[in-house]
Amino acid sequence: MDNGGPEPVSPRDQTNRWERKARGLRRQRLFQRVGTVASIILFAVAIGVLVYIARELDLAKVRAAYDQTGWDQIVGALGLVALSYLALTGYDALGLREVVKVHVAYPLTALASFTSFAVSFTLGFPLLTAATVRFWVYSTVGLGAGAIASLTLVAGLTFWLGMSLVLGMVMVLHPDATGAFSRLPAQTNFYIGAAILAGVALYMLWIAFKPRALTVQGWTFHLPRLPVTLAQIMLGAVDVCIACSVLYVLLPAGHGVPFATLLAAYVFANILGIASHAPGGIGVFEATMLLALPGIPREALLGSVLLYRCCYYLIPFVVAIWLLGLREIVLRSRRLRREMGDGT
Repeated sequence: MDNGGPEPVSPRDQTNRWERKARGLRRQRLFQRVGTVASIILFAVAIGVLVYIARELDLAKVRAAYDQTGWDQIVGALGLVALSYLALTGYDALGLREVVKVHVAYPLTALASFTSFAVSFTLGFPLLTAATVRFWVYSTVGLGAGAIASLTLVAGLTFWLGMSLVLGMVMVLHPDATGAFSRLPAQTNFYIGAAILAGVALYMLWIAFKPRALTVQGWTFHLPRLPVTLAQIMLGAVDVCIACSVLYVLLPAGHGVPFATLLAAYVFANILGIASHAPGGIGVFEATMLLALPGIPREALLGSVLLYRCCYYLIPFVVAIWLLGLREIVLRSRRLRREMGDGT
């Protein structure tokens, strides 16, 4: 007689479940090891290329490139840096409202977004570092680890989609200009760009018709629907263009490099830098840019790239650490005043 209870699980079924789970864990560990080895190889190759190029550089000319950069260029670059990080705050604002479904005041959202991106851009390992900083900030208003992990994953995913959208559009709309960076025929650049755009479009079609979720390390993350994804992808695309403009205004006068060429090289260098897991893509980004833009003297280009790294990575990182420290001091002083008040 069926009493409506769950059917008993036979020992064989239980064993099969354990075996499937063990195989899944083995595959997961294998993929992680392969990814780690690939990242190490990519980083080592990039450092080797950078060292090889650096041996041919004249350090006096690199210093001269610093000296020839005007204050108007630096001020313009810093203004674009501020605009770029302002655009990035939209990720958290949209994610909190549409993905996590909570309301957080914009000043706190902006603080968490700016500091998490500034720290993760500089230290690398964005899923870990960005999530840690966000947890530090958002946990004070009651957000749990799951919500913060979901927010970080969605921001990272749509940021990658935004970069892919920019790279694909540049290669489709400006295949000749992209050829100066890719060393490929214009028609090949066009087809590669079209394939990248098709990949982005397929992802958007995949999420358009029903809710989707991803499972990572045992965590299930619900992906935002099409309108939110489109908004975040556009934010990423705008931010990439602004960030590239920071380097563009720091290039030496009369460089003659079209913005489309620099944009394609910039996105590709960032993708390699992120894939290498090197802190801030250091070494990988520089080596890629030096190889991608042979029309600019290497000493002058390296000087501009180093200034860009200072403006876009180092200064925001220092400001982020200062803001986090200041906030911690303020929170502790408030807590101390409340405790002293309760004691009296």
